[in-house]
Amino acid sequence: MQKYFWQTVGLGALAGFRSITAPALLSDNLSKFNPRALANSPLRLLQKPWVAAGLKLMAAGEMVGDKLPQAPDRTSPPILTGRLLSGALIGATLYKVNHDSVVKGALVGGAVAVAATYGSLFLRKESAAQSGLPVSVVGGVEDLLVLVAGLALSKGTDAGSPAGRAL
Repeated sequence: MQKYFWQTVGLGALAGFRSITAPALLSDNLSKFNPRALANSPLRLLQKPWVAAGLKLMAAGEMVGDKLPQAPDRTSPPILTGRLLSGALIGATLYKVNHDSVVKGALVGGAVAVAATYGSLFLRKESAAQSGLPVSVVGGVEDLLVLVAGLALSKGTDAGSPAGRAL
């Protein structure tokens, strides 16, 4: 398996936990690498520093909003669709950077994001029930895990730089 496949799986899973954090971290990384493979693609916008900054602000807002009692369930159709699209964006981008099929990348990223959405909902509810902690506290721990894993998958690696090819 290619390295970018596993990065797609990892960041796609994070998109299932928090829909904006994974694209924000990838965009931040792409703004530093600026791979040429995105030059003639709409995905090149992810390389713009202002897009990375905007996505980071949105990710912070999502983390705060997720703790509010009126926050919708992550498996409600509009929220699930957003997570699916976020995972698809991650996959399409990583596959495009690595000169592979954008459609294949989008399918992998989107499928993993949907699976992780359901898995993360189960884990969050079960963790809150077993620990006796409020769901918002468990959500804060979830945020921390998403950030640490996301940094390891994007900043701590060369996510966004092509595997085995020149930029």
